[in-house]
Amino acid sequence: MSESSIPGRRRRLNKTQKLSAAAISAVAAASLSFSLVPANAEGKPKAQTPEAAAPVVLTSVAGTPQAKALQASLIGQHTTAEKLVKAADLARAKQAAAVEAKAKAAAKVKAAAAAKAEAVAEKRTGTQAASRSEVRTPVYANNLDGWIREALDIMKSRGIPGSYNGLHRNIMRESSGNPNAINGWDINARNGVPSIGLLQIIKPTFDAYHVPGTAFSQYDPVANLTAAANYAADRYGSIDNVNSAY
Repeated sequence: MSESSIPGRRRRLNKTQKLSAAAISAVAAASLSFSLVPANAEGKPKAQTPEAAAPVVLTSVAGTPQAKALQASLIGQHTTAEKLVKAADLARAKQAAAVEAKAKAAAKVKAAAAAKAEAVAEKRTGTQAASRSEVRTPVYANNLDGWIREALDIMKSRGIPGSYNGLHRNIMRESSGNPNAINGWDINARNGVPSIGLLQIIKPTFDAYHVPGTAFSQYDPVANLTAAANYAADRYGSIDNVNSAY
C-alpha cells in the first residue's frame, strides 16, 4: 500500500513538488485577490459595503494556464541548476583524474631514473671491485721460489701450517727442486707407486691429501707441495717438523 493511499497521512514532497506547490499557491493567491473585488456593469470595481457585499467565490487555480506556466518555469530552472551542478562535479572529477595521472607518470619516470642510476652504480662498483681484485691477486714466478710462495698462500687460506724454510729444506733433500723427479728404486717404486715431484709424494697419499683448487697432478709443483704439506701436518704437525724421509 502506497503512502498516499493511507487516510490521514500526509505525503512527503520532493523539491520539485514543493516548488510546484509554491507556484500554485502564488497563482491562487493572485486570482483570489481579484475574485474578492466585484465589478459593476462597466467592469469597474465598486466599493463594497457590509450590506451590499456579494458572496465571495473561491476559484481553484491549480489547473489554470498561468499556474502551469509558472510551474514549468520553476521546474526548468531547477533542472538547469541540477545540470550545472553535475557539470561542475564532472569537471572537478576530470581535473582530479588528470592531476593523479600526471603524478603517476612523474613517479614512474622518477622510479625508472632511480633504477637506471642504481644499475650504473652497481656496474661501476663491480668494475672497481674487479680492478681492485686484479691488483690484489699476486703474480707468482714460474720457479721454485714462486711455487713455494703460491703454495704457502694456499696453505694459509686452508689452515695448513708450514713455513718457507720448512718447504724449501725438504724440497732440496727430496728432489733438489725438480718437479719431475721420480724415485724408481725405493720400496714404493717396487710396489708400483713411485714417489714423484718436489716433495716425492706417492699417488695414494697425494689423492688422500690433495688440496681443492690445485691441479690434480703429482707433477704440478703447487699441487705437490700443498698435498705433501697437508699430509705432513696430519702426520707430524707441520712440514717444518720433517727433517728426513717421511
